[in-house]
Amino acid sequence: MPGNINIQKVNKSFGDIKVLNDFSLDIKEGSFVSLIGPSGCGKSTLLRIIGGLEKATTGSVSLDGETITKAGSDRGFAFQGSNLFPWLSVKDNVSFGLKARKIYHEKKQDVSDIINLVGLKGFENSYPHQISGGMQQRASLARALVGHPKVLLLDEPLGALDAFTRMNLQDEILRIKKENEMTMLMVTHDVDEAIYMSDRVVVMSARPSRVEAVIDINLPHPRIRVQDTFTLYRNKILEYLDFGGKVQDIEYVI
Repeated sequence: MPGNINIQKVNKSFGDIKVLNDFSLDIKEGSFVSLIGPSGCGKSTLLRIIGGLEKATTGSVSLDGETITKAGSDRGFAFQGSNLFPWLSVKDNVSFGLKARKIYHEKKQDVSDIINLVGLKGFENSYPHQISGGMQQRASLARALVGHPKVLLLDEPLGALDAFTRMNLQDEILRIKKENEMTMLMVTHDVDEAIYMSDRVVVMSARPSRVEAVIDINLPHPRIRVQDTFTLYRNKILEYLDFGGKVQDIEYVI
C-alpha cells in the first residue's frame, strides 16, 4: 500500500546556514508530488530527511504515523545520477539491496519482474558502461522499486538526460506508478516536468525555505504539453518562483 507522509515544522541547519524553516506539508498516499524552487533552497535536503539519510534539526517527519528516524525499505530512492556500481551487472545492481538484507532468494523473481517492468529485459547481464544513460537510469529506478516501497523518492532522476529520453522516461515513471501502488515525491528544476507528471506541485521559497505555494494540477492523463491550460499552470508557477506580481487563479474546462 502507498504511504502517507506528514512533515511537521521541520527546521534544518548546517552550521550557521539555515536551509529549512518551519517546513510543513502533507503528502497523501498514492499521490505524485513535485518539489520545485530555487537552487540551494533545500529540496534535496528535505528528500533526504524523508528518506532517513539526514536528520531534521527540529520538527518531525512521519510515514503512516511512524516517525522517520533512519533509512528503510519502505522508501526507495533514485538520484540524479544512476549511482550504479560499475563492477556489477544490471541484475546484480538491482538485486544488491535484497542481497544486503539477505532476502534475495525469496525475492529473486521480483528482480526479473522489475527489470522487465522498466524495459531492460535482455540487458540483465550488461554492465553500466555498456548501456546508455537512459538505460542506466532505468536500472537505477529498478533498484529503487525492487523492494516494493510505499514511497519512491526521486531526486532529479532525469536531469542529466537528453530531452527525448527524458520525456520518454517521464511516461515510463507514470506508467510504473499506475501499475504499482505507491506515493511518489520528486525534486525537479523543470517546471514543465512537474506539471506533466504531478498531482500537486509544491513551490519552495528561497533559503531558508518554506512552502511558498501548493498547486493542484487538475489535468487528466495523458497530458498535452502545448494546451492552453498547461501553459497557464506554467505561468502561475513561474510567477511564484519569481516571487513577484499577483498570481491569478486558473480557470479551466476539462
